[in-house]
Formats: sequence, structure tokens, C-alpha cells
Amino acid sequence: MRYPTPHELGLAARALADEHPGEVRLRQAGTSRAGQPLWVLSVAAVGPNTRNVLVVAGAHSNEPVGGATALSLARRVLHEPAPRAGCGWHFLLCADPDGADLHRTPRPYSLLDYHRSFFRPPGPEQPEWAPSLLPPDRLPPETLALTALIDELRPVLQVSLHATDLGGSWVQLTRDIPGLAEPFAKSAAELHIPVENGASDAAGWPSPGPGIFVIPQPGSEAAGAFHPEDTRLSTWYHAHRYAGTTAIVEVPMWASDLVDDPAPHPDPRGALRMLAGRLTADSALVAGVRDRIRSGPPPHEDGATAPLLRAVDWTLTLIPRISDEWTGDGAPTEATAAYIASIDAFGRRLSLRAAAMLLRVLRAQGHPAAPGLDRLVTGWCEDFAARFGARWVPVATQVEHQSRTVLATYERLLAADQAP
Repeated sequence: MRYPTPHELGLAARALADEHPGEVRLRQAGTSRAGQPLWVLSVAAVGPNTRNVLVVAGAHSNEPVGGATALSLARRVLHEPAPRAGCGWHFLLCADPDGADLHRTPRPYSLLDYHRSFFRPPGPEQPEWAPSLLPPDRLPPETLALTALIDELRPVLQVSLHATDLGGSWVQLTRDIPGLAEPFAKSAAELHIPVENGASDAAGWPSPGPGIFVIPQPGSEAAGAFHPEDTRLSTWYHAHRYAGTTAIVEVPMWASDLVDDPAPHPDPRGALRMLAGRLTADSALVAGVRDRIRSGPPPHEDGATAPLLRAVDWTLTLIPRISDEWTGDGAPTEATAAYIASIDAFGRRLSLRAAAMLLRVLRAQGHPAAPGLDRLVTGWCEDFAARFGARWVPVATQVEHQSRTVLATYERLLAADQAP
């Protein structure tokens, strides 16, 4: 099994709708910046339709498992009566098809293979994050289509399907869903997927169970310190207008047991200073190559060059702030080994991603700096995989874990709503 492309997702969804015309509907919810359709696959409720669930796939172009999971979930709820009892299920098959076309790794064989065709757009061009970074009149059409879909469906639950290149699985919630930790942990254990107990994306957030993190409410001091975006301005919170809840389900492409280690770290502040120093030094190497492009002839323009360079520049601008956070007064004096491992992975992937995207530009134009940057990317990928003992998680296993977690999230949310 491999990751389907946006075009393949559309074809498979059309076939499912044609096979079940009375129960399944495929429609276009909008158009991407490049004119690609944004497809929504809907599976009708059984009985009175009083609720809706919206599942969003492909919001980050470098996290391709979501589309496969959306199709698998659609087939599953089509044949299982319980999730459809009074509930319609709706799947946005790929929220960013333009980005997905630029990130071309349908079947990566290694971290290096994955990064050879890596692309992740800058924050303002990401459908879910754009509202936290742009004024309303500058939002991309993908964001407008997604928010319009939320306004139409008023989902009791929105699920955003995400993935990490190397690490473990975790869930972020805009509101706590009691009881979710148990089925989530059971699924991860059965499928031999580590639970990311100290996810860097959720630093300082309340955690009602291993791998479950609740986004802090407005006014709280605990926010994701390592990102310029305000999570609470993203499309994840748009469902709150209709008393909905959003769950973000992360699953790894390559697993590492280091992110599942709850033991106390002996010197978290010292470790963070070391990681900040490495991040600063690594990013300086990438920035030096980027400066050579700026001072030389302009790169040959093709469809990928401009978005790749925007993404490189965006990533490099994040790093000084992140290094400051790791070495500032707010750095934790106590932390688990899992948390430090997650921070380690986060820092490695920032420099690596910037270098990988810049390498794509250099190779396309035959730039003399390409061989040196290629060696750097190759070495960083090998070190990353070796340090974390990376082991591939088959795509079918990634899909199964995400599907189980989505269904468990809905079941627990429904149970909480029905509790006296």
C-alpha cells in the first residue's frame, strides 16, 4: 500500500459514490489556488440526521496518510451501522492538493527518500493555519472552502488527520473528550506504534492521558511556544462556533521508542541549550547556501521554485525564536526523556526540511552548491534515523491506527454528550 495522490483520491471516491448512489455522495467544495477541485465525500446518516462529523485530510502536504485514512473510514462507516446512527460523515479528501503535488513521495523507502521531494508550504499558505497569520481578506481559497464547509455542516466533531515523519502518535483536542486515552493507547499498543508522551507541538498543554493533549483555553499562559501561529485562531476552532470539538490525530511514518520514554531527564535545561546550539549552527549552514542564491543570478523559475523558496525562508525565520525559547528563562527545569527526544526531533527536522527544499531548487538549476548541500541532507537524514532507531510503520498500519482513533473519538464524544 502507498499514499494516494489527490487525483487518485478523487477517482477512488467517485467509484465509491457510483457503487453506493443512495448512501454516498461526492461533490466539489471549492477550488485550490491552482484550480484543482477540493473534493468532499459524504456518507449519509442512518435514521434522523441530527449530527455531522467532518474529517479533514491533507492539510499539510508532507503528511500524506490522511487521504488514505479518509477513504478507509468512509468505507468502514458505510458498512458499520453504529457510527452512522443519526450522524452523517463527511471527508475533505485533500485540503491542499497544490501542496500535495509538490511533495512527491507516494512510497518513501527511507527518510532520505522522503526528503528528496519534500515540500511543506509556509504557514500563511497552509489551509488550517492561514487564519492565524493573515487578515480575512487575504485568506487562500482552500481556507475559505474549509470554513464554508464547517459553516454548512456545523459538525459536532471535526477531525484533522496529520502525521509526523519520525516519532510517535498523539492527539490534540480543542476540548477534553473523557475516556479517549484508553482506546487510543490500546490501538497504539496493538499496532506497535509508540505514544508520543511529550509532543513538542503541545509543550505545556494539559494532558489527561498519555499522548492526549488539550489545547489551552483563551487567556491561558500555556501555548505552543515553538510556533508563531496562534492555534486558537486556526480552522480547528471554527467548529466551536457551533459547539463542535476538533481532534488532531497524528501518526508516525517512522516510529521511535525514544518519544515514549516517561523517565525523568537528568538535565533538561542543559539538553535544550545543546539542541538550541545545534539548531542555530545547522540552520546557519542552510542560510549560507540560501544567501549565495540571493547574491547570484536569479534561479530558473518553474512551478516549484517560488513556493519552495518561500517555504525555505519561512522555516529559517522561525529558528532564532525557537532557539531563544529553548535557552530562555521559561525553559523547563524538569522534563521527561520523551519530551527532550521530541524537541530533539523537532529541531532536526526544521533544518533538514529547509535544506531539502533548497536542494530541490539547486538541483533543478544545476547550481554548483547542490552537491555539498546534497551531502549535508544525506548525512542529516542518516543521523536522524540512527539516533532515533527509526522503523517504518506500514501505510496500512498508519491508516488503521488513525481510523480506530477517529471512531473512538466520536464514540467517546457521543457518550460524554449523552451522560446525565
